Amino acid sequence: MKKVFFLFGFLMMVSFATQAQRFAYVNTEYILGKVPEYKEAQKKLDEIAAGWKKEIDAKFQEVATMYEKFNQEEFLLTEDMKRKREEEIIAKEEEANKLQKARFGYEGELYKKRQELVQPIQDKIFDAIQKLATTRGYDFIFDKASGGATLLYTNPSYDLSDQVLKNLGYN
Repeated sequence: MKKVFFLFGFLMMVSFATQAQRFAYVNTEYILGKVPEYKEAQKKLDEIAAGWKKEIDAKFQEVATMYEKFNQEEFLLTEDMKRKREEEIIAKEEEANKLQKARFGYEGELYKKRQELVQPIQDKIFDAIQKLATTRGYDFIFDKASGGATLLYTNPSYDLSDQVLKNLGYN
């Protein structure tokens, strides 16, 4: 009987504690879609990316042309000339791959340009979310745009990280 009473009391305490917490969500994709500066930045990024793609495609087309020409003339070339042409083709292809990676690779020029143009807009939205959360008393705000539950704001009083470290014996 004591166990049932204790369990009931515990559940009541937990339910009161969870009622005190306030949750909300936003859709950052929707918000960004309504911000003219974001649309402008995205348009500029698309134009830059299209220009770079055209440049890279031209490099790969040049490699394809060199390879095609090599295949046509291969029977007329000496072994030394074949090796030299193959090395030229490989070098040109590596150059094109390097350029592609520099422009579109992880932390490439497009990534940096996106950071430069879009990050300030995202920061303004994040600041607005934090201000809204603190003025309206929300404890947690989630972003539903990412398909999962990404936390955009948390009340620092609910952070138990230091308690966990303490329980593990770390100060």
